[in-house]
Amino acid sequence: MTERGQARFQPQRVAFGNRIRELREAKGLSQEKLADLASIHRTYISSVERGQRNVGLDNVFAIARALEVSPARLFEHAEETNGI
Repeated sequence: MTERGQARFQPQRVAFGNRIRELREAKGLSQEKLADLASIHRTYISSVERGQRNVGLDNVFAIARALEVSPARLFEHAEETNGI
């Protein structure tokens, strides 16, 4: 946490969020629709896409299912961006 009580943005979280956004937009889904398909709150999806969340494994799988991709696909470009 920073001095102001806000979580620092980690580059890997931002890259992961960008990948979620990219896949969501490619499917023509709104954040609200993705959240509904994944049974996750829309504000959670929003915070994931902004890199504010350290996403749990259950939610990684739920988002992948909702996007109809393997969980590994969620990390493809995020890995390249962060040298993972």
